[in-house]
Amino acid sequence: MREVIKKLMKDKISLTAFCVLVILYTLIFFANFVAIYDKDFSSRSMSYAPPSNIYFITPEGKFSRPYTYNQIREFDPDSLDIVYKQDRSKRYYLKFFSKGFEYKFLGLKLNRHLIGIEDGGKLFLLGCDINGRDNFSRLLYGGQISLTIGFLALFISFPIGLLYGGISGYFGGKTDTIMMRIAEAVMSIPSFYLLIILAAILPSGMTSGQRFALITVILAFIGWAGFARVVRGMVLSIKTQDYVTAAKSIGASRLRIILRHILPQTSSYVIIAVTLSVPSYILAESGLSFIGLGIQQPDASWGNMLKEAQEFANILYRPWLLTPGFLIFVAVLSFNLIGDTIRDILDPKSKLRA
Repeated sequence: MREVIKKLMKDKISLTAFCVLVILYTLIFFANFVAIYDKDFSSRSMSYAPPSNIYFITPEGKFSRPYTYNQIREFDPDSLDIVYKQDRSKRYYLKFFSKGFEYKFLGLKLNRHLIGIEDGGKLFLLGCDINGRDNFSRLLYGGQISLTIGFLALFISFPIGLLYGGISGYFGGKTDTIMMRIAEAVMSIPSFYLLIILAAILPSGMTSGQRFALITVILAFIGWAGFARVVRGMVLSIKTQDYVTAAKSIGASRLRIILRHILPQTSSYVIIAVTLSVPSYILAESGLSFIGLGIQQPDASWGNMLKEAQEFANILYRPWLLTPGFLIFVAVLSFNLIGDTIRDILDPKSKLRA
C-alpha cells in the first residue's frame, strides 16, 4: 500500500483527482460549519435569486473588507418576468468564524460558522432554488448523501462477494456450479428497473433517512454477484499455489485457508474494484433522486437538486442550478482517474495490453 500511495502521488493527474476528492469529503464532513444556512432554511421571497456579488472595493475606489448588498425582487412589466436588483442603500459585511444556527458535531453543540453576514443581510454564494433555499448550503448537505452512499453500499456488497466467490472457487465441483448459477441469476436482474419498482412501492411515510438506507441496501444486494465471479476466477488459480497446499498439510481448516491465505491475495483487484465501483453507486443514487424515486424533498441530494435544471429556461437563465451536475461529474471522474492509475500500478500488464 505504501508503494501504491507513493506512485499515486507521483502521478500529477491522479494527485489532482485525489486532492479534489479530499476537498469534497472535507467540505461535507464539516458541512454544518461551512454552510451559511441550516437544512430547513427557506425564503419564498428569494425564489431563484441569483448568486450574491461580493465586493472588495468601495464605490469610492478604496479597498474594503468583503461586503455585499441585499437583493430586491421586482416585477418587470416589459419582459413580464421577475428580476432581482441590488439594494445599494446599505452594505452588509461578511463575517468569518461568526456565530449562527446551532448544530451538532461529534456529539457537541456548536454555533460557529466559517462564513456569516451581518444581521439583516442575506448571502447566497450560489443563488437560490425555486423555494428560496440556499444552493451552496444544500450542496454541502446533499453531498453527505451522494458521496457516502457508494462506500456504504460497498461495505455490504464487497464482503458478500469476496466470501461468496472465495468459497465457490475453493470448493469447486457441484458447489461451484450451483453457487455461480445463483450469482448469474442475480446478475441477470435488470438492476435499474428493479430499483425503480422498489422505490415506487416504498411507503410514502418513510423518511429520507429510511429511504436512503433502503436504497443503499438494495444497491448492495444486487451489486455483489459480478464481483464474486471475478474473485472466484482468481481463487481457482490461487488455490493451486504451494502455500495453500502447505496450509492444508498442517491441518488448517478450509475457512481459515480461504480467509487467511487465499482472499488476501485478491487484495490488488479488490482495491481497484472499490475505486471503480464507487462512481456507479453515486450515479445510481443521483439518477434515482433525479427521477423522484430516491431522496425526497425537502432533504437534499445532488440528484434531486439537479432535477430543477432539466427545464430549458433554468439552464439558460439560472446556470447556478447546474452546479450539482458539475460536482457529480467531478467526483465520478476523480474516482475513475484514481482507479485507472491504481490498476496500472498493481497490474502493469493491463497498461501494456491497452
